[in-house]
Amino acid sequence: MRSVDEHQRAVAGLITARAPVDVAIGDALGLVLAADVVAPLALPGFDNSAMDGYAVVAEDIADATEEHPVKLPVAEDIPAGRTDPLVLEPGTAHRIMTGAPLPTGATAVIPVEATDGSTETVSIRASVVPGQHVRRAGEDVTPGTTVLHAGQVLTPAALGLAAALGLGSLRVVPRQRVLVMSTGSELVAPGTPLQPGQIYESNAVMLAAAVRDAGADVVTSSTTEDDVDLFRAELQKNAGDADLVITTGGVSAGAYEVVKDSLADEVEFVKVAMQPGMPQGSGVVWGTPIVTLPGNPVSALVSFEVFIRAPLRAAMGLPHPGRPRRPATLLEDLTSPRGRRQFRRGVVDHDGGTVTSYGPPASHHLRWLASADCLLEIAEDVTELAAGSPVQVWDLS
Repeated sequence: MRSVDEHQRAVAGLITARAPVDVAIGDALGLVLAADVVAPLALPGFDNSAMDGYAVVAEDIADATEEHPVKLPVAEDIPAGRTDPLVLEPGTAHRIMTGAPLPTGATAVIPVEATDGSTETVSIRASVVPGQHVRRAGEDVTPGTTVLHAGQVLTPAALGLAAALGLGSLRVVPRQRVLVMSTGSELVAPGTPLQPGQIYESNAVMLAAAVRDAGADVVTSSTTEDDVDLFRAELQKNAGDADLVITTGGVSAGAYEVVKDSLADEVEFVKVAMQPGMPQGSGVVWGTPIVTLPGNPVSALVSFEVFIRAPLRAAMGLPHPGRPRRPATLLEDLTSPRGRRQFRRGVVDHDGGTVTSYGPPASHHLRWLASADCLLEIAEDVTELAAGSPVQVWDLS
């Protein structure tokens, strides 16, 4: 059998990054920058008011108090967005709104709460120091400053900064495009009445969700019968739009193994020394990398976690591509098959640093995986673990 590590390397070698592209900032959330962003302008772009209030010469109201307010004529009204240049004459005030440009000659802003709010002659009941409540041009960003760096994940704040700098698009590492195909003549879509011997298709839904959760896009998610011609036709129709194809089912040693029968020349089918998920395959079909997973639901999703998720995220430049792996103390006795790396569903007590297995190890028990928060990894050379033993867990949360 091929080892888990060997198959991880084989799959990782197939998944490569796409060339950087420019995307609109509205579509860039969660993507990784492919180039530094250098500020083309200052932020703020001009001196402006940090408060609703009155632009003044600070010295004019230096003696203002509650008991002895200073009265100034209001010469102008400056809402945010006013663009004509204004000059404040000493001994006057301009009513000004937050974000509005500070008039030439003004040295401070007195908040409206410290005044009577008049629009003709304002009564001011407090003093300010020069520069108070004023946002200076370039205070946040000066032109030529590198404000975002290649390799950085674009967050809402980063996109807000790009928009504030007037940038309509950003150069990014694009998402991987993944085609998900589930095979089996027994499969029917959820919501369809079941006939005897049929089951609802779950793998395509599950793996498409896993692909999106990893940060990639799903080209399409389809289900095909165990028919070689139908399978190859569906694969050929969609593979050219994808950077990676993931199939599930049809790779074991029995009859009607449609993926194996269809792709014997393009895909290397192997047995991997693991449980669940022994039958695997990888290769290139019509120029597109393909990874073939087993059909049992737990095997399919565990295989995605072990072989695909980390290289898929790495190809998009995402940080920490693999699941966090942490030591924990086992709270029960466990056995594991010799010669296979076992991935058991588990539940971790993060506060206590302990873990318990969750549900049977068989690959059709999807219910337990749906409620597990980790995979408990047991090495190939371990057949028994006693309660209290140290183990490694993959944090799925």
